[in-house]
Amino acid sequence: MNAPSNSGPDAAHRRPEGVSDATVEALGKLSEALEVVEHARGLLYGFHRLTGTADLALGEAVELLRKAGHEDLAEDLEKRIVGRNVIEGRWTFQIVEDYDENYYRPFVDAEADARSQLVGGRRHLFEAEMKEDRRTHGSRHHEAFPASETGA
Repeated sequence: MNAPSNSGPDAAHRRPEGVSDATVEALGKLSEALEVVEHARGLLYGFHRLTGTADLALGEAVELLRKAGHEDLAEDLEKRIVGRNVIEGRWTFQIVEDYDENYYRPFVDAEADARSQLVGGRRHLFEAEMKEDRRTHGSRHHEAFPASETGA
């Protein structure tokens, strides 16, 4: 067995001296909340892309209906649905922009500010300590960090 020589989190993931367990736990929960926001943002972008794709496909369907001789139906679909706002006054790009500007970016900034104030900006301290607790020390594939890093 090729036993790794590194131990403990690397320097970027060690809590600064004097930082309490409660602070690390609170920052871990804040990080978890931000991860949920990141996931929500991804779903919102997925909604944006899917809605746009649907509108373009609908436009193609309208043209195909016209070619098939169904002008009245094509005209009705074009007037009622093609290019329609998804919520009052907005297409999905406007929803995405509003979310990014008014919720996502302030959340990201607030989380970074909290880390900066409390732990010198270090990220994922809670997770690094959880990894340290859960990994099998001295076993291959349970290293604290890649062998190419010194951990200092």
